[in-house]
Amino acid sequence: MDIYNLVIEMKLLERRMTLFEEKYGVLSEDFYQAYMAGDLAQYDEFDETRSDFSRWKGIYETWLRRKAAYTDQIHQRELSETLRVQPAY
Repeated sequence: MDIYNLVIEMKLLERRMTLFEEKYGVLSEDFYQAYMAGDLAQYDEFDETRSDFSRWKGIYETWLRRKAAYTDQIHQRELSETLRVQPAY
């Protein structure tokens, strides 16, 4: 996936994460750390949170992979070669 498409996909994922962040009142990074540490196990008995947390985790992990790919690619070239600049005539 090229840098442009990575940026677009990351922004779409961020919009989806924002919905969960607003619903539950914490940032995705903090949620993910607590989830992976097992600190949110008490919510497993509730269908809605179990479902939400599973989706949120998957979205965040996908975002992390896209961010890593973006970082790898952006460091391999000059930013001036990557920018999508449209001349304003």
